[in-house]
Amino acid sequence: MTTPADAPTFSTTSLTLALTLGLALIFASPARAQESVQAVDPRIAAALKEISAARIQANIEKLVSFGTRSTLSAQDPVSIAAGQGIGAAREWIKSQFERYSKDCGGCLEVKTDAFIQEPAERVPQPTQLTNVYAVLKGTDPQAASRIVLVSGHYDSRVTDVLNFKDTAPGANDDGSGTAVSLECARVLSKLKFPATIVFLTVAAEEQGLLGSRHFAQVAKEQGWNIEAVLNNDIVGGNQGPGQDASVVRVFSEGIPVTADDKQLKQIRSIGGESDSPSRELARYIADVGAAYDPGVKALLIFRLDRYLRSGDHAAFNSQGFAAVRFTEYREDFNHQHQNLRTENGIEYGDLSKFVDFDYVTRVTRLNALTLASLASAPPAPLDVKVVTTNLDNDSTLKWRPSQGASGYEVIWRATSSPVWEHAQSLGNVTTTTLKLSKDNVIFAVRAVDAQGHRSLPVVPLPER
Repeated sequence: MTTPADAPTFSTTSLTLALTLGLALIFASPARAQESVQAVDPRIAAALKEISAARIQANIEKLVSFGTRSTLSAQDPVSIAAGQGIGAAREWIKSQFERYSKDCGGCLEVKTDAFIQEPAERVPQPTQLTNVYAVLKGTDPQAASRIVLVSGHYDSRVTDVLNFKDTAPGANDDGSGTAVSLECARVLSKLKFPATIVFLTVAAEEQGLLGSRHFAQVAKEQGWNIEAVLNNDIVGGNQGPGQDASVVRVFSEGIPVTADDKQLKQIRSIGGESDSPSRELARYIADVGAAYDPGVKALLIFRLDRYLRSGDHAAFNSQGFAAVRFTEYREDFNHQHQNLRTENGIEYGDLSKFVDFDYVTRVTRLNALTLASLASAPPAPLDVKVVTTNLDNDSTLKWRPSQGASGYEVIWRATSSPVWEHAQSLGNVTTTTLKLSKDNVIFAVRAVDAQGHRSLPVVPLPER
């Protein structure tokens, strides 16, 4: 074998040093042979194939057919019968959930969360707002109290948010997100899960997150154990220039808006600015997406939302719930919040023809597999701690057991890394010591069941 003239050469001393450093790195951390691989559940993989682009397209086009879904538009019986206005859209969504429930033998509880919104900045007079949702109750009596939720808003708007008469198709914003919730309900209702899944569509997002704010407040007041909220808003994959149909942005808040002074001090002391529950949910989405390959990758955006914009996930964040937002890679603002018109050769308006239905299908698969994975997994371990009573270079972690777990995994990453880099499988234990300095990495612990379903990870707090 010949050596290229430009190939680098190494002295015996440098080779010895390289080998020494390599061996040092190997023995500085737990054996790589024990690192875990994300298991793929055949049931979930099969369910993803049932998600239909044709059904998603039909649902979006049906939503567009109501003319306008402005929160301020008609809700009277005549308009509903004529298929016009937000009232007609609401009744149709409810009928779809009821149809899916009938198909699965009544497995879905179809409900509405209706209330009167008093006059506000974008609501000139008292207006009834109605969130429509379906509940797939968990089969395990203990796990059923755990809830994972998917949401989209079914209202739409034109340039003037108070204009409730002109046509507001809302195909992408947010017929696409509503279609995600509907299709997830249709497909996942055919399966059984230990934990509960809620398929939600909310009203009045365009009037200031009013529907989601009410729903999240009620959930908080009633003590709902919501572990994850997946909000889909503008996931239509607008077919304009610069779009990347291979990724979907996942926005997540950093320091929780609900953190008090004591919690803020603790976050600063342990370098936990990027380890909020919402950030761990975002990383979880990326991890399961990589394992199942739904056709679209999660592009993690460590920011609550886009500049000058907001979404329904923020309403859940404000109540202390882990919540993220899915949004297409590149938005075309000519096709959002616009009156239908053509000016200077540019067509404005949020029409169905600008939506990539195959893209929405892939985003729906990512949502569905995340919901199914979380609803199948044991709850996250409790009271996770890293022992800091002594100055040493080892790291001891401890936690309370998780119901339904058959084992646990310790995961870690460099403090400067955005994603988890290593995972070591453990048996059914509640403490472990690693030959790895807690000063140099960020740890977390997650529960795993016998089938390989993983819980959300929990970053340990220091135990002094």
